[in-house]
Amino acid sequence: MRDYKAFTRFSKAGPRYTSYPTAVEFNTSFSYDDYISRLRSLDKELSLYFHLPFCRSACYFCGCNVIYTAKEELKSRYIDFLFKELDILKNTINTEQKVIQLHFGGGTPTFFSAAYLEKLIKKIKSTFTNFDENAELSCEIDPRFLNEEQAQLLCNEGFNRISFGVQDFDERVQKEIHRIQSFELSKNAIQMMRDRGIKSINIDLIYGLPYQNLQSFAKTLDKVMLLNPDRLAIFNYAHVPWLKKNMRKFDESTLPSPDEKLEILEYCEKFLTKNSYKMIGMDHFAKEDDELFKALKNGSLHRNFQGYTTKGGAALIGVGLTSIGDGGNYYAQNYKDMKAYEEAILNGKLPFEKGIVLHDDDMLRKKVIMSLMSNFYLNIKDIEDKFKINFWQYFEDALKQLEEYKDFYDIKDKEIFVNETGVLLIRNIAMCFDAYMYKFSDDKKVFSKTV
Repeated sequence: MRDYKAFTRFSKAGPRYTSYPTAVEFNTSFSYDDYISRLRSLDKELSLYFHLPFCRSACYFCGCNVIYTAKEELKSRYIDFLFKELDILKNTINTEQKVIQLHFGGGTPTFFSAAYLEKLIKKIKSTFTNFDENAELSCEIDPRFLNEEQAQLLCNEGFNRISFGVQDFDERVQKEIHRIQSFELSKNAIQMMRDRGIKSINIDLIYGLPYQNLQSFAKTLDKVMLLNPDRLAIFNYAHVPWLKKNMRKFDESTLPSPDEKLEILEYCEKFLTKNSYKMIGMDHFAKEDDELFKALKNGSLHRNFQGYTTKGGAALIGVGLTSIGDGGNYYAQNYKDMKAYEEAILNGKLPFEKGIVLHDDDMLRKKVIMSLMSNFYLNIKDIEDKFKINFWQYFEDALKQLEEYKDFYDIKDKEIFVNETGVLLIRNIAMCFDAYMYKFSDDKKVFSKTV
């Protein structure tokens, strides 16, 4: 194990770079009319994201946009509004363009009954009529909310990737984060999908939660190996209590220190490598025969709001409350407030609230940052050729900032390679190329800590 005490000086607030520019830069100067104009002119394959925001109760670590309810009428009403939003989309964009990806996120998508999910899926497929035969259809699932009927429906409708939220199997941690979920329950939920032919199973874990330590997390990993997932997402807990009230329930003295978290991450990397998994980008692992690993090897791995994907180049259409779309040169976000969301739709408009149009510098920095975040690598010559710049001159200030991390990367000819240790600090390294970071002082609470 490395001496991680020295690493604590690198722990600073910073983005996770699911987008660049990040969502904090979204604003209302990107007008509704401009957004509609860009949607009408889209000529790309499509990736569809549907946000299903309801949960029965709060998980205290959760940073998602969630509505807690047990009322069936709220879920029924929401499905009705998704239908209306789809109808408006159908009159706005070419819905005959090829769909290569569909993702249900939340919230808890399977908090909706099989009947609701079936109605929604059929409506989506009747709206977007050109699903690729190899399209990736995925759904996030809380194992506490999955039954045989839902499992069968998802498989019947062609879903081929399932992501299960586990977080941790330690009973003390589960009690503290308000998410009691036994190993057997998770095992049965995963087996439910395996029995129906699902060949790609992901498990989400989180390190940095209250009462976690290296020994307890190692035991969780041992149990996870018994479930034999094809992919793992092992996220660094983002503690942002100024944004999420549920996180204020934690006694911060019970959270592991930055050096303890790095020890856990390094253990995960070594343990999973021994068990035939490879690290994919930041926080993700996949088996060597998985297409994510193949994409990493050939340099085609991409990063978006759902994590890492092989479906780069598609236009992401966000549907539902708070969903985000990505047209390549713009980002667009729907309303977060349900009343405003419904009001827009009732007025015959898409529920667009804000976004950002990317100018030339944004596009350049997006390419640099996403290459580093996805592949831990940057081909400088490709950047210079594509954007017609002298990399060393253009990024003179960024390269000066990068000096702080000189032990964590190598520059050979016109390539930057982040080394094995630097991978643990990849957010810090990417931040050097972020033109917006100057606005955020260390005491301004916007982002979670990088370590």
